[in-house]
Amino acid sequence: MAEPLLQVERLSRRFAVAGRRGAMLHAVDDVSLQIGAGESLGLVGESGCGKSTLVRLIARLLDASEGRILFEGEDLAAIAARRFARAPQRSAIQMVFQDPTDSLNPRYSARDTIAEPLHLLGGLRGAAAQARVDEVAAQVGLPPELLGRLPHQLSGGQKARVGIARALALRPRLLILDEPTAALDVSVQAVVLQLLARLQRELGLACLFVSHDLNVVRLLTDRVAVMHLGQVVEEGPSQAVFENPHHPYTQALVSAIPGQGPRIRLEGEITSPIDPPPQVCRFQSRCPRAASACVREAPRLRRVAEARQAACHFAG
Repeated sequence: MAEPLLQVERLSRRFAVAGRRGAMLHAVDDVSLQIGAGESLGLVGESGCGKSTLVRLIARLLDASEGRILFEGEDLAAIAARRFARAPQRSAIQMVFQDPTDSLNPRYSARDTIAEPLHLLGGLRGAAAQARVDEVAAQVGLPPELLGRLPHQLSGGQKARVGIARALALRPRLLILDEPTAALDVSVQAVVLQLLARLQRELGLACLFVSHDLNVVRLLTDRVAVMHLGQVVEEGPSQAVFENPHHPYTQALVSAIPGQGPRIRLEGEITSPIDPPPQVCRFQSRCPRAASACVREAPRLRRVAEARQAACHFAG
């Protein structure tokens, strides 16, 4: 079996809580996952579950508290931030951000925005850089006459294409997409998602796709990982997970998709991510299956079926 392109091992990130001495918020806690070359992995879960923190750790926009991030076998978490800024892996892992308006420099034209990573990381200038800008703009469907415009002169869909083109300019092997269509109108979302699916297929990109839209994740990804309070609680092939979820949290998420049967409404208080008890399942306070075992021992992610994992004592 080929080595994964990306392998995350027991990755954690904690933040100090202001005003509470010694208290730590466990934003990402002991997460392990992997992505193969050309594969797409969806990352889903409620707001605040740690999805965006996790992808920022992988992109090295944040430093990890613990764990390893292996990209083509090399531990990115062990590379100092200053050195990583110029490391080859910085070019190989690129990110498309949630809001295209906020992620674009208002003083840079579309052409300058796409060319910036070529100057900073690719060592390209002059005609070579301009040729690459023209090439990647054509790939994402940006007409040449738009390349001289500033962000405020572009529509939401056009700004999204600029952000995608900027991420593709360096020919990355892993593309991280953090809610890339969340700020767009529904009709524009569909067009941009079709574009991303085509690019992933044509360029053979590995993709880590973060989204609240479970239908989009089911259609665009090969596998899905479900996060709850900083931890992955279920992982497996997208179609299988959505058709037959094993973890009760995943079952509740899937039940919210129109046409998926009766809605499972979760009762109870959400466990605080600030210093959660290590021996207690973090979902037990809202879980319809909760039993005494759930407060004695926190379940770990384990195999429950073919190519399926879940962190629940009763899954499978």
